[in-house]
Amino acid sequence: MNDRPVPVVRRRVLVSGRVQGVWFRDTCRREAAARGVAGWVRNLADGRVEAVFEGRPDAVAAMIDWCRRGPPRARVVGVEIHDEAPHGTRGFGVR
Repeated sequence: MNDRPVPVVRRRVLVSGRVQGVWFRDTCRREAAARGVAGWVRNLADGRVEAVFEGRPDAVAAMIDWCRRGPPRARVVGVEIHDEAPHGTRGFGVR
């Protein structure tokens, strides 16, 4: 039996482009839940979307890849990624 803990990473992502008013946050929540990724997503006053993803490295990487495309009506022009220390976040929320 393998008793090694599963590695966890945390990334803060800032997505720019046409990302508000296109169901980005709700779709992001569903995508994160499907991958077992914890964190949150919110709109920023400057028109960007900010998200925090915490979980297995492959699942977090998949969420970042999804952010580069977004939902069908989005037009993503930039994605900034910032590494953070994991917080032990549970669940995924829309703020």
